[in-house]
Amino acid sequence: MQKLSIIKIGGNIIEDETSLNAFLKLFANLEGKKILIHGGGKRATHIASKLGVKSKMINGRRITDAATLEVITMVYAGLVNKNIVAKLQSLDVDALGLTGADVNSIKSDKRPVKEIDFGFVGDVKKVAHNSIDKLIKADFTPVFCALTHDGNGQLLNTNADTIASAIAVGMSKIYETSIYYCFELNGVLQDFKNKESVIKNINSETYQALLKDGIITDGMIPKLDNCFDALNNGVQKVLIGNLSMFTNENEFFTTITL
Repeated sequence: MQKLSIIKIGGNIIEDETSLNAFLKLFANLEGKKILIHGGGKRATHIASKLGVKSKMINGRRITDAATLEVITMVYAGLVNKNIVAKLQSLDVDALGLTGADVNSIKSDKRPVKEIDFGFVGDVKKVAHNSIDKLIKADFTPVFCALTHDGNGQLLNTNADTIASAIAVGMSKIYETSIYYCFELNGVLQDFKNKESVIKNINSETYQALLKDGIITDGMIPKLDNCFDALNNGVQKVLIGNLSMFTNENEFFTTITL
């Protein structure tokens, strides 16, 4: 079975031109089949503010009303995605920028209203792995932004970590898949104030202990939930860390296992 690398980059890398260029060079040199997933929340918040659209967040998650959806569609699928695609082309990577609506690749259901109405936010239901594979087999490198669709003409804002996990699970039917969650930190930290305090290995048992002790909190919880969901559904390997995951310069990254 061929190997496929699924790499998701965080907002701070996207925001910093030097970090983005460094990452894309590493991504271009990464051997084998690969897919890139990105968000762009910080850029969307900045541009929304310029346009007079107020960004509303609850528990670190964006409330996506109609005006916000317009902004994030422009920013994610337009500005950020095409900037990344253009840079990859300059590095001889034949990148193809996509939303989940393109080739019907990722369908979602609009998140039901419970305690909070998140608006036009999607929960992934289906990944068209065969359609994505046609692009890969044609030697294109898919670059997905954090937008999916409901199959009825509605775009939906969707968590990029979840998209990475869902694509990896879907593609694991064809490939031996690995996920790399790449952001500005060295990995999952024991002490957030100490950037060197990387927890090198987390399994499902130690994860529960870290949750109980309050070491893993906030946005890291859904990220790790996505990791374990992927591993439970056919994904071979999941790593969380910074650019050094691709350079073998150090071991400052976290490996997630069952």
